[in-house]
Amino acid sequence: MATQGAERFDDVRSRREERRDGDVTIIREPGRTIIRDDDRVIIRRDETQRFRDLGYQPRVDRRDGETRSVFERPDGTRVVTVTDEDGRLIRRARLDRDGREVVIIDNTRRDRPNDRFSDEIVVLPPPPLPMPRERYIVDAERADEGLIYETIMAPPIAAIPRRYTLDEVRYSPDLRARMRSVDINTVTFETGSWTIAPDQAQRLATIAQSIRQGLQSSPNEVFLVEGHTDAVGSDIDNLSLSDRRAQSVAEILTRDFGVPAENLTTQGYGEQYLKVATQEPSRENRRVTLRRITPLLAGQSGR
Repeated sequence: MATQGAERFDDVRSRREERRDGDVTIIREPGRTIIRDDDRVIIRRDETQRFRDLGYQPRVDRRDGETRSVFERPDGTRVVTVTDEDGRLIRRARLDRDGREVVIIDNTRRDRPNDRFSDEIVVLPPPPLPMPRERYIVDAERADEGLIYETIMAPPIAAIPRRYTLDEVRYSPDLRARMRSVDINTVTFETGSWTIAPDQAQRLATIAQSIRQGLQSSPNEVFLVEGHTDAVGSDIDNLSLSDRRAQSVAEILTRDFGVPAENLTTQGYGEQYLKVATQEPSRENRRVTLRRITPLLAGQSGR
């Protein structure tokens, strides 16, 4: 996976390299790998890059096709991230100063170690909606801190059949739909940009406070930051842009508001989930969404 950064989207496009692996297309660009398998396309990034971008300098150990990166905080707490040779997250854990380990994310593929990502898409019946839609997907712009906290910490709206890997959660909309979410529509983006202006960054304060409040009682929660675009442009461009937008929000939540980086993970979805059904430019569609995914990773149907 490419790891060099890029500041402008024209630079991203110009540095792409594409190859075929059987019937799968692989596109590498600065900091990202895009994979097209039949009619499905996903994006991956090196899971340690966000920590580096935040200024953490890791100790790195490579062996047997895996990379173990240890990021140490001034208080002695260590975050250990294990990735494969493509930067795909395998495992993330936190070690306290006494060396006690708590696993936060276990993304080990179960039973099918060499599957393609399309085989990890979980298909489930659509869950019944037990509440008004505006309380299922909450607009941050219209919500107070209490509603945002309630939404992100709510239990699943339908049963969770088993434990799922992080990749299964990322690639399976039916699975993610079992958790309520917050549309962070207080922060939107210019066309072709993943930059967040300082005045918009401050609008993340309420989101950050709700996450920190949740972590006070349950410090190993995992929150997925999802990036989205409008429908203008190519699906590949939009996938890349959305992933970078999600990472920008995650970085601000940590750098400016103290949300622990290890409790966040990111994923871009491009134009797949439009908020406003239009093929025209739409600032409302250029947004980020937040949802708690711990119950999906743990196979918990209630709190």
